[in-house]
Amino acid sequence: MEEKKVYNATGVVYGNFWGGGKGSYPATKLRGFSTENELMEEAKKKLKSGSLDSGMGYQKLIGAALEIEEVSTINYNGKSFTNSDHYDIKYIGKLSQSEKDFLDDCLEQYR
Repeated sequence: MEEKKVYNATGVVYGNFWGGGKGSYPATKLRGFSTENELMEEAKKKLKSGSLDSGMGYQKLIGAALEIEEVSTINYNGKSFTNSDHYDIKYIGKLSQSEKDFLDDCLEQYR
C-alpha cells in the first residue's frame, strides 16, 4: 500500500486598494504541492509579485491568511481512497495581530 500526499491552500489576501484604504479578497487557490514548504514558498513568491490576489487588483499586497489542506491518497486492491485534512492557518507577509484577526473573520465568510 502506497500513500501519496499533496498540499493545497485557500485563503484571503490583505492589501492596499488603488485610491486608498485596505481590505481583503480571496486568494488564488494553490494546489498539488508535494510538501508544505513548497506550497508556502510559492505563496510567498505570489504575495511579493502581487499574483496571490485572485482578481481584486491591489496597489500592493501586504499579507495573507492561508488555510492549509493535506490530501492523502492510498491505493488498496486497485481502488483509491482519499482523506483530506484542513489542519492549519498560516500567515505570510507583514501583518499586525489586528490584521490577522481581521483575516480570520474574512476566512469564515469565504468558507
